[in-house]
Amino acid sequence: MLYRPIVPAPRRYTTEAIVLSRFDYAEADRILTLMTPGGGKLKVIAKGIRRPTSRLGGSLEPFAELRLALAHGRTFEVVTQVEVVHPWLRMRDDLVSFGTAEYLAELADGVLEERHASETVYLLLKRAYEILDAGMAPARVARWFEMRLADELGVRPEVDRCVECGRLLEADERYRWVPPLGGVLCERCPGPPHDRVGLSLEGLKVLKAYQRLDVEALAALRIRPEVEREVERAMREFLAYSLDRSPRSLAFLDEVRHSAATIVPPAAAAAAGSPPVPSP
Repeated sequence: MLYRPIVPAPRRYTTEAIVLSRFDYAEADRILTLMTPGGGKLKVIAKGIRRPTSRLGGSLEPFAELRLALAHGRTFEVVTQVEVVHPWLRMRDDLVSFGTAEYLAELADGVLEERHASETVYLLLKRAYEILDAGMAPARVARWFEMRLADELGVRPEVDRCVECGRLLEADERYRWVPPLGGVLCERCPGPPHDRVGLSLEGLKVLKAYQRLDVEALAALRIRPEVEREVERAMREFLAYSLDRSPRSLAFLDEVRHSAATIVPPAAAAAAGSPPVPSP
């Protein structure tokens, strides 16, 4: 029998990571939840980071991509070195963008298991932060992320056929959005009344657009505010049912968005030349 010596795992290693959340611990430490492409979700500790003399300083901020040196510890990995790769500073200057970033991080945190590789979700969140930082409307970034996260989890909502009878949806009928069934219910099938779960034709078109179009095309769409709100409600309901949770960060996001709407009027003229939503 060939003897193969056991090679111990290295005590220290480096990884890219996005900080999903953090909280203070003990006198000067901080516990962070990271998402890494190869190691999945990790809990790490940054020792002494809250002291003014800490060399880690303010580098371990949420919603930034970092390159970390970590050392294996008894309970948590220990952060020994930090390099900021993408700070995404512009999205931090706007409360709505910041609130959206927090919401997306909470969604990612909620669907990941600790120490399970998650490169696809990692790259999805990274791309969402890139386009949010570049100035894409926060609501559209959120819907784009929600739809692709649902795809990744295998719970893609059905928007082309009735979820009950499988018939192709037609433009001249009434639709109902029923998350427990997985998407759109046609007018012929029994189910909840239309006045409670109705979905407009324009809302259906927008849901299809979020499934099919790339980021650049989505950014250019002209969508009426009431339809944006309808689609937002639909996707929130769908994810709350599919993931069996409603993110706590939505309360903060809705609050800052309401405050922003009462101070800054909508820039309707900016969307005047953008293309309409494509037909289903």
